[in-house]
Amino acid sequence: MDLHQKYPAILDLKARARKRVPSFVFEYLDSATGTEATQARNRAKLDEVLMMPSILHGEITPDLSVDLFGQTHPLPFGVSPVGMSGLFWPDAERLLAAEATRSGIPYGLSTVASRTPEDVADCLNGNGWFQVYPPRDPSIRSDMLKRARDAGFRVLVLTVDVPVASRRERQTRSGLTSPPKLTPRLLAQVASCPAWAFGTLKHGMPRMRLIDSYAAEVTGLSSTEHAGYMLRTSPDWDYLQALRDEWDGPLVVKGVLDVRDVPRLESAGVDGIWVSNHAGRQFDAAPASIEVLPAIRAATQLPIVFDSGIEGGLDICRALALGADLVMMGRAWHYALGALGADGPAHLIDILRRDLLANMGQLGTTSLIELSGRLTRFVPHSDMLAPI
Repeated sequence: MDLHQKYPAILDLKARARKRVPSFVFEYLDSATGTEATQARNRAKLDEVLMMPSILHGEITPDLSVDLFGQTHPLPFGVSPVGMSGLFWPDAERLLAAEATRSGIPYGLSTVASRTPEDVADCLNGNGWFQVYPPRDPSIRSDMLKRARDAGFRVLVLTVDVPVASRRERQTRSGLTSPPKLTPRLLAQVASCPAWAFGTLKHGMPRMRLIDSYAAEVTGLSSTEHAGYMLRTSPDWDYLQALRDEWDGPLVVKGVLDVRDVPRLESAGVDGIWVSNHAGRQFDAAPASIEVLPAIRAATQLPIVFDSGIEGGLDICRALALGADLVMMGRAWHYALGALGADGPAHLIDILRRDLLANMGQLGTTSLIELSGRLTRFVPHSDMLAPI
């Protein structure tokens, strides 16, 4: 079967995944917080980024490669860390890490994933990024970093936009708790999704194995919280400095939206800035990530990683044109797994590669750096026009 005939876009993978995973699982991944206005804003503002097609430029062969943190990646996108990734599809972390390595793109593992750094170590081959939700206890932090380093993770990502748990009302209405409790309502949903059910039976009910190794039992949490909240802290600038002192590899700060934070991040010695509003999952009155990207690009020479709202190769072009060096995605990879199982990630990479080549062909750009020259109109959050 030609997968591109049936599933030529991420939205097709999403539609099939919705049918193949239990509803409460789909809601966990797909939902945002509040009225989900920030999630909608991400999409709307991406659509406002217009680019001018080119004519009579002849045949071109675009170069999609990007150099970042001492590595050359053949494609300008990667796999963003997602908490409890294995809930959406059995063994998701290893499947995604293995495909990312085969394709030479970064793979991000979350502190609150359902696999530990050691579980995916043999899949990395230098492409691993470890996302740390900051432990309060310095000894736990040191041990986590050592485990990540020993497992082969090269890049450390400090997520700073989760100072408290968000409410994620749609997720709560779905009946999902942490850890998951299979009520009769949820069991009925599981029974209607045999591939997910048998895979979960084989690999076991997903849990936060890294967190479990530090916290045997935690009580008193709401349905959208988890044991990690009892271990973690809301980091401050001193915490960032301590992390910088302890990690000797590239350090990226994820969740940056305010350009005024950039000079202090530079002074703290970070190696990259990750522009993100957590895809609308944390705060429902945040600007779209794409709105603030141009101002942050103008304020720093550091590499910029970008996420939030990406739904295809054209969106990747938009983010790169406005200043990103690499685009990360979370939901899309899991839609691919839900739709096609182990075959999903490779198909998604093919979708994105084809889409990038098609759009760059229309724009007449042979390299990613040329994309900014095709911008025609965009008024970002700062009211500062992007270069045209």
